Amino acid sequence: MRPYPRNSPQAAARIVALALLADGHLSPHELELLDATRAHEQLGLPREALHGVLHAFCEDLLAAAQLDWSEACRVDERTLAALLADVDDPALRQRVLELCIAVVEADAEVGEGESLVIGAAVAQWGLERAALSRPALALAA
Repeated sequence: MRPYPRNSPQAAARIVALALLADGHLSPHELELLDATRAHEQLGLPREALHGVLHAFCEDLLAAAQLDWSEACRVDERTLAALLADVDDPALRQRVLELCIAVVEADAEVGEGESLVIGAAVAQWGLERAALSRPALALAA
């Protein structure tokens, strides 16, 4: 995986990208939600830069995959923990978690891979309470 500075907009966007890809595909509903919530602005990026991080993350995943498409969008536990460790600012963690939850819920189906990413973020970041009490429309801010 390409390195990004700790707590950078790119490191945060990569975690959102992971949530987007965790079920093995990009849903149009998920992409629409990114635009509707202005996720790029919430993460401190121009829209094109957010899509650039998503594209770069896809390249990184494919480069690391063993040519098995069913596993191409999954990362091992150690890599997931390292990606999550790149964000340690509490407010940024909260924002990223909110965006991740919103994108995985956007297509009305939460897959196993998506659940694993959200669960790992909640556990590693200690945001159990925040995940359960988040307002449904808090992302528009």
